[in-house]
Amino acid sequence: MDPAAKPVLIYDGRCRFCVRSAEQVRTLVGDRVRYESFRDPGVLARHPQLTEAQCETGAQLVMPDGRVASGFAAVAQALATRPGLRFVAWLHSVPGLHQVIDALYRAVVRNRFRLMGEVCADDACRLHPDA
Repeated sequence: MDPAAKPVLIYDGRCRFCVRSAEQVRTLVGDRVRYESFRDPGVLARHPQLTEAQCETGAQLVMPDGRVASGFAAVAQALATRPGLRFVAWLHSVPGLHQVIDALYRAVVRNRFRLMGEVCADDACRLHPDA
């Protein structure tokens, strides 16, 4: 499959919680989705419909046609690329439940560095990108 034909899950590669969450999505859906940290050079340039401020508010899923899902909707749609997990996107569409899930997601995003810290608290990671 052409990599450009896959959705791209954009996450915060500086946030341990976000990195682990992206790894969990990858475990569940594999290569149906591409995974990129918006902190990596060139990522925002490849996705001009996104801003750094937008990416700071949560995960972003860029669809092959350029549409963007944000927050938990991005995660739900990424999971829905695997047929057995489409129910997650459906659950996120249920009125009432949708608002609760989104409020919890926003609370996690606001506190993501408190939950598990940073992958690299100082710029030492730039010297060792595989760290």
